Amino acid sequence: MKIKIENLPNYRIAYVRQVGPYGPYNSQTMENLKNWAKDNNLLHEKAIILGIAQDHPDTTPPEKCRYDACLVISNDYEIDEAVSEGELSGGKYAIYKVKHTAEDIQQAWDGIFTELRNNDYQIDDKPIFERYSGELINQDYCEICVPVK
Repeated sequence: MKIKIENLPNYRIAYVRQVGPYGPYNSQTMENLKNWAKDNNLLHEKAIILGIAQDHPDTTPPEKCRYDACLVISNDYEIDEAVSEGELSGGKYAIYKVKHTAEDIQQAWDGIFTELRNNDYQIDDKPIFERYSGELINQDYCEICVPVK
């Protein structure tokens, strides 16, 4: 597993939240966000989409787990009532490029934390997220972004 360290900027995001067990509903939430983005001409080659599992399923009851499907938006973009607005703090992140298949993503999640420990990184107290951009999506890849210190 190859680690790339990046300093990410703060992201202003428009997001759609799903509350409940992680799984198939996450995909539907992402589709809802993408449909909103398409309707507002925001889904293009330079678009950055994020998937954020806000809660750890081992410590949060399934019915309370939160998943946010997010689109990075410019500071001057005015959102409508169909989405919520938030900010994702930037900083130092370990980035893992992963083939966008359920099996490869699960394998990456299973190995990330051991890999970080082996490279003397500590996880920072910020959300871990999956990042999708036009170029990577076209190649069937995504990135898992883990905040580190």
